[in-house]
Amino acid sequence: MKRSSFAFRCPLSLVAGLGMVALASPLAAQEGVTETSIKIGNIVPYSGSASAYGNIGEAGAACFEMINDKGGINGRTVEFVTLDDSYSPPKTVEQTRKLVERERVALLFNILGTPTNSAIHEYVNQRGVPHLFVISGHQKWGQPDKYPWSMGWQPTNAAEAGVYAAYIKSNVDNPKIGVLYQNDDYGKEWYDEFRKGLGDAADDMIVAAEPYESADPSIDSQVVKLASSDANVFLNISLSKFATQSIRKADEIGWKPLHFLNSVSASVGSILEPAGLDKSEGIITAVYLKDPTDPQFADDADRKEWDAWMDKYYPEGDKTNVFNGYAYAACHTLAHVLEQAGDDLSRESIMRSAANIEDLEVPMLLPGVKINTAPDDFYPIESMQLVRFNGQTFERFGEVVSLD
Repeated sequence: MKRSSFAFRCPLSLVAGLGMVALASPLAAQEGVTETSIKIGNIVPYSGSASAYGNIGEAGAACFEMINDKGGINGRTVEFVTLDDSYSPPKTVEQTRKLVERERVALLFNILGTPTNSAIHEYVNQRGVPHLFVISGHQKWGQPDKYPWSMGWQPTNAAEAGVYAAYIKSNVDNPKIGVLYQNDDYGKEWYDEFRKGLGDAADDMIVAAEPYESADPSIDSQVVKLASSDANVFLNISLSKFATQSIRKADEIGWKPLHFLNSVSASVGSILEPAGLDKSEGIITAVYLKDPTDPQFADDADRKEWDAWMDKYYPEGDKTNVFNGYAYAACHTLAHVLEQAGDDLSRESIMRSAANIEDLEVPMLLPGVKINTAPDDFYPIESMQLVRFNGQTFERFGEVVSLD
């Protein structure tokens, strides 16, 4: 199946024109919806420094194609329009306006990044466009009193940071922590929440902190500085190529700290393998999805269904890449929201449905992880489990931790 890096539509047929629909259908006021289709907009970085996440858009398109082949959602096919923003906030603004004002999508779904979503969320909330399941752990996506049209999906940065802080305090003797973080809303919030998790001991435990810019060509110098601080714990709050570079550089200079890698970079196929699986051994992260490389799930029904979907609808995709599991799970979550909304697919109805999810289990979530929302709770997933990379796959240890 041919996909474009800049725009992929599923199915290929386009809605002829909203003005024509308005004359013939009672659904005229339901932007992006006809009697037979619903149009969904998506923006991910197919190019630029965060292009490793671009496959989330492609996998999302493949998931909706499967749903369409099964009859769609309440009889409507999904037209999925996915655009590239190169992880550049000004480009995200441009592409969002295109989706809302020209493509006239019913909703925005799975847009990646804290700085990129931060550039558009005022606009989409003013326009009253559902801005669902943002790919970012920032807490701002769970503020229905301020931003009633924006909702996250994954666990928050604060929750994940707290898990690592608690583990370090309980299990590491005399921790000396070096922190690498992206110098934007994402990295700064993550670092601040980690410090809160450490409590009064933060200043004593953290011996070095090095920021980097998303436009930097390399973070080698930051890793060298952290190693020279004699840190025995490495908190790695980096994305995409920078996560790969940091793993490789730490190994190159012989720095062997206890390494915590933020979950958004914990993909065997797209992050660890390019860095070197042997160089990644011992890395700890927290997960809420079934890792495709985990042999414990080889005979799991979800995993078999996901394998079959990959083979048929996304054969060029990498089965070692957990981001493909992410896209699959998020796609099923949105399908549930739209099914639950029934025939009323007005933007208000879609948001009502998104804010009333109860104990939903979707394919590829870890056992025990369920999705729950309420009108005053826009944090759908609030459970994670620690895992450690053994050189081939991540091994789970401890219990699933509730983060609410």
